[in-house]
Amino acid sequence: MSILHAIILGITQGLSEYLPISSSGHLVLVPWLFGWDDFGGDASLEKTFDVALHVGTLGGAIAYFRRDLLRLAKAAFTAPRTKDGRLAWLIALSAVPAAVVGGLWADTIEENTDRIWMIAVMLIVGALLLGFADGTRGKRTIDEVSLTDAVAMGIGQAIALQPGVSRSGVTITVGRFVGLSRDGAARFAFLMSLPITAGALVFKWFDVQGEGGIPADMRAAFLWGIVSSAITGYIAVWGTLRLIRTQSFAPFVLYRLVLGVVILLLLAVGFRS
Repeated sequence: MSILHAIILGITQGLSEYLPISSSGHLVLVPWLFGWDDFGGDASLEKTFDVALHVGTLGGAIAYFRRDLLRLAKAAFTAPRTKDGRLAWLIALSAVPAAVVGGLWADTIEENTDRIWMIAVMLIVGALLLGFADGTRGKRTIDEVSLTDAVAMGIGQAIALQPGVSRSGVTITVGRFVGLSRDGAARFAFLMSLPITAGALVFKWFDVQGEGGIPADMRAAFLWGIVSSAITGYIAVWGTLRLIRTQSFAPFVLYRLVLGVVILLLLAVGFRS
């Protein structure tokens, strides 16, 4: 695997993990569009690289929310009845549906990750739902997230295991549907993604180590991929929260629609068939 490809995929992962456009979908689409075969059909090695990129984006998001996370973690155990303590436990609760679905059907989900047409369809469906949800007048802040909101967004996060859906996209969509403001929905969506991502990485890392780990000749590329995904992940969180203070999610809706349609058209004319 070349360092250039690793950096490009790292940037792709970093931006698309927190923008509501599907990181897993883009990590399949980019190599498909450019005809890259960096892993020679080695699914185990490809999974290892995917884990590495997620380590980067998780690090970027933790760096952005570091003060919030320290405050919430402290409140969860020392003052669980306070506003911060309650929010911390709601974030933890929201991880349960995705953990259950991932634990029971992980193998089935992974078998369908390379279906390009499905990714395109999910991009389009997700765009329509996000656009509709964003038209609601929800104004509740993250401090007003309820137990029902957390469970609903947690179920949405479980659905996002299908590439093309987008974890942040579907959780923000649900958040807007239940009456949260754009900032409230996005902040809770980003924070609730951290525990489930961290848990999944720990689980997958044991698999990676059992399958030989990172080959020596690819360690430099993996490192560059992690660094680029961490930096762009941080930027994506910062940029999204800044953008939605004054703008809607319309740019992301349009992007998803256009990309989904273009991919379907490419498939229709036999591209990479």
